[in-house]
Amino acid sequence: MKKAALLPFLLAAVAPVAAQAEPLLLISIDGLRPGDVLEADRRGLSLPHLRRFLTDGAHASGVTGVAPTLTYPSHTTLMTGVSPARHGIVANSSFDPTNINQGGWYWYARDIQVPTLWEAARKAGLSTGNIHWPVSVAARGVTWNLPQIWRTGHPDDAKLLDALATPGLKAELEAATGRPYAMGIDESLSADQNRGAFATALIGAHRPDFLTVYLTALDHEQHAMGPDTPEARRVLEQIDAIVGDLVAAETKAHPDAVIALVSDHGFEATHTGLNLFRAFIDAGLITLDKDGKVASWQAMPWIAGGSAAIMLARPDDAAIAARTKALLDRLAANPANGIAAVLDRPAIAKVGGNPQASFLVNLAPGFVTDIFRGAAAPLLARTPVKGMHGYLPGPAHLEATFLIMGKGVAKAKDLGRIDMRAIAPTLARVMGAALPDAEGAPVDLQ
Repeated sequence: MKKAALLPFLLAAVAPVAAQAEPLLLISIDGLRPGDVLEADRRGLSLPHLRRFLTDGAHASGVTGVAPTLTYPSHTTLMTGVSPARHGIVANSSFDPTNINQGGWYWYARDIQVPTLWEAARKAGLSTGNIHWPVSVAARGVTWNLPQIWRTGHPDDAKLLDALATPGLKAELEAATGRPYAMGIDESLSADQNRGAFATALIGAHRPDFLTVYLTALDHEQHAMGPDTPEARRVLEQIDAIVGDLVAAETKAHPDAVIALVSDHGFEATHTGLNLFRAFIDAGLITLDKDGKVASWQAMPWIAGGSAAIMLARPDDAAIAARTKALLDRLAANPANGIAAVLDRPAIAKVGGNPQASFLVNLAPGFVTDIFRGAAAPLLARTPVKGMHGYLPGPAHLEATFLIMGKGVAKAKDLGRIDMRAIAPTLARVMGAALPDAEGAPVDLQ
């Protein structure tokens, strides 16, 4: 092992260690930008429960995310402390060039290639729970699990969740709350309120030592209307109330609890869609049948919002790789296409991105890899999507959030900018657990 690779582990070894384990509630608000909390008054936001973390606990001024800055890769980094290249969740949806998986996502925790916080907590003797966290189906180490999964939004999706959740848990919490559990495909504010109520009921019924809760409506609204819009602000203020209920329930069950709040990424406002499929079809790298479906392919974009991994059917075929690279270079040479960078395999490895990709296209702010793929779809068009992430990390608008308060956490402490890979080992240390595979060192909270 190279000396540079040893550095995170050496730092972890000398970092301060918590005197004792504490219960932990981990809440994720998808798409929450740190400035929305840190500058809430200036932005006209009323967020009393989120703002409480700033006075009663510690906060990062920003969190540098992973490549790509997408929900599933980022949430898996938050649970493991390693980059997508190592944990294996390199996108939201699986690579499916002929669309036989019907839009399937990385729902299944068996695809995570390193230990998670759930496993670390159980190994430390703690009980665990989960409400809707990404990549949590059949997650090892979860005592009470309501994982995130959906297929079509048909009522059969509820039966699917019954089959995959901890036996009897969904029915138990539906009886306790007096309502059906939200469908997995539902990303509305009412669905977040529903899941918040179920998390509160789970805390009251079982008092898990470590509980993960995922809220998604802010992300949904920022995609639809854009970041920093009146609609997004209204949703965030309602999510703040859900956070208040969760904190109250957790502190009632565990007066000595630590509560951490994270997000997976920030947001860029968007205006133009770049349809990479159009370019690959025109170059003969994708062939469609008479019905407009993929009949064969030599190179294929695996879109990720603000970026795209470029996959080759035969990665060792030098001729196809050269044709693909020439196409990407031609596209990047025209500023109207909004391509900020084209990365090759060594450059992808350097940023911890998808090791399966032969190339990676990163777009400029305002541009998004569009979902329109048909033979008649243009290369460039106005996009109905008003906000996006999935770009390479670095720009301030893409930074994620980390807030934490509770026993053993200093008050009003600014942690500065931190690496997302440092969050999981920090939380493991709070629980008296360990994540030896983590690439980041724990953050000092005292």
